Amino acid sequence: MALSNPTSQSECTAEEAYAWSEGRAIFASGSPFDPVQYNGKTYVPGQANNAYIFPGLGFGLVISGAIRVHDDMLLAASEALAGQVTQEHYYKGMIYPPLSNIRKISANIAANVAAKAYELGLATRLPRPSDLVKHAESCMYTPYYRTYR
Repeated sequence: MALSNPTSQSECTAEEAYAWSEGRAIFASGSPFDPVQYNGKTYVPGQANNAYIFPGLGFGLVISGAIRVHDDMLLAASEALAGQVTQEHYYKGMIYPPLSNIRKISANIAANVAAKAYELGLATRLPRPSDLVKHAESCMYTPYYRTYR
């Protein structure tokens, strides 16, 4: 976990981590690193970024109307994030799903957090939606920009 920013101040590069560990490193950093080729395999370094957990956590609290944040909600957010990492991602050395899927990731995290709020009796938006992922997606802001001449 080379978390220092900017990249030039990072504790080590992804390439250094993979070379030093002979391709066994599980690498994440605070800054983005390009994919690394090592011994014929391409590794995709992860970026440990607040953009993964906190938007989905907050969104889950909002869509459930949670009256309090419980530790189990943070665990639910983390489990939802981890559940979106596929075997293909692991094979590439990724420990996070691609940030390019952040809207889908956030909807799933929000649904998991909201489910936990309902389970703990902390949700005030009743009745509970039957499909929390679809509900989260329907509540998401979608930027739409009109084209002008």
